[in-house]
Amino acid sequence: MISTPLRSKILSHTRSSSLPSRSHPLIPQFNEHLQRLNSNNNNSTSSSLSSITKKLQNLENLHNCIDDLLLLPHTHQVFARECHEKWVEEILDGYLGLVDACATAKDFIVHTKEYVLNLLSVLRRRRDNSDDHLSVFVSSRKMTKKMIQKSLRNISSFKNKPCIVALDKDQETIAIISMLKEAESITLELIEALLLSIAGIKGHSRPRGWALVSRLLKINSKDTTLEFAELDATLCKIVSFRTSKCDILQNQLRDMDEIIRVVEETLECLFKRLIKSRVSLLNMLSQ
Repeated sequence: MISTPLRSKILSHTRSSSLPSRSHPLIPQFNEHLQRLNSNNNNSTSSSLSSITKKLQNLENLHNCIDDLLLLPHTHQVFARECHEKWVEEILDGYLGLVDACATAKDFIVHTKEYVLNLLSVLRRRRDNSDDHLSVFVSSRKMTKKMIQKSLRNISSFKNKPCIVALDKDQETIAIISMLKEAESITLELIEALLLSIAGIKGHSRPRGWALVSRLLKINSKDTTLEFAELDATLCKIVSFRTSKCDILQNQLRDMDEIIRVVEETLECLFKRLIKSRVSLLNMLSQ
């Protein structure tokens, strides 16, 4: 899950034994929220869009700790003292990458919402199964999946960039770095998971960098929890075999529309929070 030198050397024990609770007062809270985010990884529904959405909502608690961290005088002192260090630049770049990744996810959610509503509208107007209008939606989904694959490769490349090792710092500074990098890591992983779920990608269609995400999703060949995979399958059956499953597809689309609305609101809140955190970091460095 953690591939860069900084994460492997500073954070390698974080997921299993947590950060040292004595090094910083916020770390016990941070660890608790982090462990809660990872507690459902073995759940068979962890790859579903609704499950990932809940994780994104729970991510707010983790970022609450980060907000509190950035408000502490000691954190301001550390950034003022270390402002020219490479790790500070890396933290800023990390937040910029998070903002970009979140913006990408937002774009796909908007596109997906339009897709779902348009398809639902077409199904409501259809009088029979003889027309070929639905084939356009099959093609649209194929294109969306290709675009998501490209975005996932970009996110994976960003995650795997070489990181600065900052092991020569005092314990509290290392704790601050660790919390910020760990929040970055889990946020990127959840965004990746969200994009995979939107694409309806199962274990047999693994993109490059899958190993980093599969531990979060716990997807196997028997997984049937990807809502979009089920939706795509139903649509393809209607188009290819002229089946009369429009009612089933409409029900799936209505359920999907409700989930997507929640995802959209959640991503918007996350996007604003990430921007706010990066601005806070920049303000500390400009003082």
